[in-house]
Amino acid sequence: MAKIYESVPNISEGRRPEIVAEIVEAMKAAGSAVVLDVSSDADHNRSVLTLAGDEEGLFAASMALFETASKRIDLRAHKGEHPRMGAVDVLPFIPVRGATMADATALARRVGEEAARRFGIPIFLYAESATADNRKLLPDIRKGEFEKLAEKIARPEWKPDFGPSVIHPSAGVTAVGARPFLIAYNINLGTNDLAVAERIGKAIRMSSGGYRFVQAKGIPLEGRGIVQVSMNLLDFKKTPIHRVFETVRSEAERHGVPIVGSEIVGLVPQDALLAAAEHYLRIESFSPSLVFENRLETER
Repeated sequence: MAKIYESVPNISEGRRPEIVAEIVEAMKAAGSAVVLDVSSDADHNRSVLTLAGDEEGLFAASMALFETASKRIDLRAHKGEHPRMGAVDVLPFIPVRGATMADATALARRVGEEAARRFGIPIFLYAESATADNRKLLPDIRKGEFEKLAEKIARPEWKPDFGPSVIHPSAGVTAVGARPFLIAYNINLGTNDLAVAERIGKAIRMSSGGYRFVQAKGIPLEGRGIVQVSMNLLDFKKTPIHRVFETVRSEAERHGVPIVGSEIVGLVPQDALLAAAEHYLRIESFSPSLVFENRLETER
């Protein structure tokens, strides 16, 4: 059985759909990897691409990604609400079927080393692939963003795992790694007061004493005149979506602010949504086998 992985590259472009389309087409043309989803956000000025495939298919797609993005995205002219450090900002690999986290780490190392060699882009290995404790969390690597990383990576403790200790002049720096499924989940608030979103983000995120597997910050959505609590849920089984939603709703109510919607960026595991359904519907003795499509699949 072939080892299958998910890959979720984040690129620093969300306002020029023609550039995003060019990058996606280059990845499709490179080999057998399948592009499952493309999610772009103009306020964040960022796109999240979701692919699936075997090692060779994703390796080829990753090289096409780096080649096209480094030519078409210039961080010197990039502005957006989402923190960023590279044209290809982050490139994670997630084991899906027949693959282990060690396999995904080996793939991340192969991709990172070759991208650095071909394109001269400094590469940090992060998450399960990290070579030091200060590189496990993406925010720690990205701190300072593109504008301040030139000084940062010149320090011995921040020497890149692959490539030069000098940022690429336009494509910046990239984090490549292996990790479990991550859910990019955002909650939109019915206010334009950024301080409210920032306070809620601080209340729920791991680094400020909130939930263990949550990264969060407040972001303005200027195009809509509202603010957002933008989050990464690093382990949805230990900190589920519905628990995060209820906490944000409770905190927002303290400030007299309603939730006007939420969004998932990219794709989400079915189990995460089934857990939310079980919680809100209060279904007794719930099991995924109660879902028609799941039962049909097991009976084939």
